[in-house]
Amino acid sequence: MKDAMPELVAEAGQQIPDAVSHSPLAIRGMTVSYGEEPAIFSIDLTAEPGAMTAIIGPNGAGKSTLLKAALGIVRPLSGAAMVFGKPLSKQRAHIAYMPQRASVDWDFPTTVIDVALMGLSRELGLLRPVRARHKARALACLDRVGMAEFADRQIGQLSGGQQQRVFLARALAQDAELYLLDEPFAGVDAATERAIIDVLKQLRAEGKTVVAVHHDLSTVSEYFENVFLINRRRIAEGPVGTAFTAENLQEAYGGRLAAGQIEQLVLGRA
Repeated sequence: MKDAMPELVAEAGQQIPDAVSHSPLAIRGMTVSYGEEPAIFSIDLTAEPGAMTAIIGPNGAGKSTLLKAALGIVRPLSGAAMVFGKPLSKQRAHIAYMPQRASVDWDFPTTVIDVALMGLSRELGLLRPVRARHKARALACLDRVGMAEFADRQIGQLSGGQQQRVFLARALAQDAELYLLDEPFAGVDAATERAIIDVLKQLRAEGKTVVAVHHDLSTVSEYFENVFLINRRRIAEGPVGTAFTAENLQEAYGGRLAAGQIEQLVLGRA
């Protein structure tokens, strides 16, 4: 399928900037509108290789929209994304995407292992048979998130946290270099959250890059090295120690966070 988004390419005689060519995900000038008001406006983001970056901002700030536009799921009015210095259309095999759990039809009649096998769709194609080695890889990914024993269970019979683990297993099966996760901790229990963050930290230790939409400000400093603050436009980006500040949080969240909350979050960063 042809990309729905324009490609970010250098003009003749120009070179792509180093920050773009070295980044697992570089977004430039991304604007998306669902009506008259832009959902996001002229966003630039540069993910650091081998690091975990949280995209944070208030409800309606455009966090999920930014990920979807970067992936070509929604069409931007302007801007584009580069993956490891090349257009998205040439690099999809390097990306694993985990959508919001709320956006998935959990009534679809499929088993846990079938969901994990979906992560091998590029390798399997439409007509190639699922062989023992494919099932072994899918089971290994399920085991990594603590769900191997549920392999034959219908996905709709699982709890929300278990479903989230299975979708992470599907992403792991893709064996990607860049993982884009939309609210991976939303609505899960404490044990599942710990299991997910442990897997994400393992990915980082393997040199993978993780970019995740995140809603819990209290765990930003514990889980992530870098942060991207957004409220329809880019507020700040960089290491947690320099970008996750009271000033930036106030600008991003405005009156939605009390001064005492902001102070506690920033103090907890230290």
